[in-house]
Amino acid sequence: MKQSFFDAIENSPVIAAAKDEAGLSRCLSCESQVIFLLFGDICSIGDLVLRVKDAGKTALVHIDLVQGLSAKEIAVDFIQKFTRADGIISTKPALIKRARQLGLYSVMRFFVIDSLAFSSIQKQLQLAKPDMIEVLPALMPKVISRICTMVSVPVIAGGLISDKEDILSMLSAGAISVSTTSQELWFL
Repeated sequence: MKQSFFDAIENSPVIAAAKDEAGLSRCLSCESQVIFLLFGDICSIGDLVLRVKDAGKTALVHIDLVQGLSAKEIAVDFIQKFTRADGIISTKPALIKRARQLGLYSVMRFFVIDSLAFSSIQKQLQLAKPDMIEVLPALMPKVISRICTMVSVPVIAGGLISDKEDILSMLSAGAISVSTTSQELWFL
């Protein structure tokens, strides 16, 4: 089952990241097999995930952005019990660790804004053990390349992607996929 998740990511060089209702409606018809849900609340997240699943796509919920959920492990239990989400995205190691315990896929998001953030990646990976990582902002080919060679999990690049050239640059740097909220890039 885990292999099918990795295959879905690998077969989606551009991952549609929906940040609102309009984006979700549009991304359901794009070629990406994986949808990142970057919005919702505890009342709507189950229905949002269901729409993604009904479209035959893999649904990952950015749990840190779901309104009404705390930053505690019980939030992951909620996602697992009350939605059909395939996994979560989070910056919080404890939530990533809990997702793995519950059998959900996990993508740990890193904001690499300076050398201190860069140097903490290995420590966080050892603690949380995510299935994949997402590095933001993506427009750092040298940094993405260095991260890809130093970690043992696939890397997704996200943030500030504006055109096809950016996508190709990140994929050439070693990222398995690029996530973006730019709807025009979902249909390249």
